[in-house]
Amino acid sequence: MKEKIGILSLGCPRNLVDSEHILGRLRLKGHPVVDIGQADVAIVNTCAFIDEAKRESIDAILDLAGLKKSGRLKKLIVYGCLSERYGESLKKELPEVDAFVGRVSLNHSRGRYALAPRHYAYLKICEGCLDSCSFCVIPKIKGRLRSLDEKSVMDQVAGFNHEGVSELNIIGQDISGYGTDLYGEPRLPVLLEKMLSRAGNIGWVRLLYLHPQRLSDELLCLIRDHPKICRYIDLPVQHCNRRILRLMRRKTVSGELRRLVEKVRKMIPGAALRTSIIVGFPSETDKESKELLKFIADIGFERLGAFTYSREEGTPAYGLARQVPEKIKAERLDEVMSLQQEISRRINRKFLGRVLKVLVDERRPEGLIGRTEYDAPEVDGLVYINSKRKLRPGDFIDLKITDTLEYDLVGEEVCAG
Repeated sequence: MKEKIGILSLGCPRNLVDSEHILGRLRLKGHPVVDIGQADVAIVNTCAFIDEAKRESIDAILDLAGLKKSGRLKKLIVYGCLSERYGESLKKELPEVDAFVGRVSLNHSRGRYALAPRHYAYLKICEGCLDSCSFCVIPKIKGRLRSLDEKSVMDQVAGFNHEGVSELNIIGQDISGYGTDLYGEPRLPVLLEKMLSRAGNIGWVRLLYLHPQRLSDELLCLIRDHPKICRYIDLPVQHCNRRILRLMRRKTVSGELRRLVEKVRKMIPGAALRTSIIVGFPSETDKESKELLKFIADIGFERLGAFTYSREEGTPAYGLARQVPEKIKAERLDEVMSLQQEISRRINRKFLGRVLKVLVDERRPEGLIGRTEYDAPEVDGLVYINSKRKLRPGDFIDLKITDTLEYDLVGEEVCAG
C-alpha cells in the first residue's frame, strides 16, 4: 500500500486551492489522503506574507519535525511561499525536512481533493501581480501576473457545477487583471460571462480581490445585472493619505477612491464594499492616522479588515526611515477596528425586518449558521438561523432579520405560502 498523505494548509484561500490540487494529484497516484495525525507523509503548505504568517508556518514545521524524529512520520515536505522565499536557508536550519517545494503550478489539470466545505469552493484564475506595492512581498514570491487559460477555467467551472457547489469564489492576487498577460488587456468580464453560462447549478459567484485601478464600468455592470454574482465588491485601498499612498506605490489617491466608491454605490445600490487597511506604515504621523480614520468614517465600508504594517525584507518599504513602533501600530489598529465596529453595527441595523437570501453553512451547538451574499466565507459576518426545517449546508433560504449584532445577524425563515 502506498504511503498515506496528510496536509496542513496555512494562509489564504489561494494556498487552499494549491493544497487541494496537490492532494488530488497524489490521490490519483494511489496515495490515501488522511488526517495529518495518521499520515506517513506530512505536507505543510506555508504562507510567508507577513511576520505572523511566517511564525505560524515555522511553528507547524517544527511540530511535525518533532513527530518525524519520534518515528511517527516517515517524510516531511514543505510547500509554498516560505519555501519559495527562504528555501535555501531553511534546508540548513531544518534537516528533518525531506523537500522544500516553492511555486505550485497554476494549471491544475488533474485532480482535486476538496478541503473547503463541499457546498462552496475556490477557483484560482490567476497568480502573481501586475503591481509592485512597496510593502508587499508577493511579487518576489509569486512573480508577475499569470492567468489560467480559458479552457482550464471552463473545465473547472463545469466540474464545480456538476458537484452541485452552491457558491463559487473566484480568487487570485488581483483577479481584475485577469488576461493581461494572455491578451494584452484585462478580460475578467469576458471570462465571467462565459463562466456564468456554465454555472447552472451554482447559486452564487463571488469575486475576491479587485484592484481599484482596474474596476471597470463593464465589470460593475455585470455585477449589477447578473443575478448569480454577489453584490460584494472586495476593493483593498490600504490607506487614503496621498503621501503614504505614494510611499506605498499605490496609484489611486484619496479623491479618486472616494469617487470610485460613489460610482460603485450609484451603479449597484445595496452593494457591500469590503476593503483592507494598513496602519503604522513607515513615517505615518498621528495626523495621517486621523485622516485615515476620517476617511473610513466618511466612506462607511460595509466590511473592513485592518492590519499593522509588517516590515518584510526584500521589499522597497523595508529600508524606509521612521519605522513606527509596534505599540503605536497596535493602538492605531484598535482605533480603526473600534470605529469599524460602530460602522458595522449601524449598517446591520438597516437589515432589521428585511428578508434576505441566506446560504446555510453549518450546524453548530447553538444552531444553524449561514451567510448573506454580503459576507465571504471565513472573513465576514454570520447569520444565526431560526428554522423548523431540517436544512443542510448548501441550502439557500429566505430569512427575515429579527435581530442585529455588531457584525452578525439573526433571522427567522420565511415560510413559503
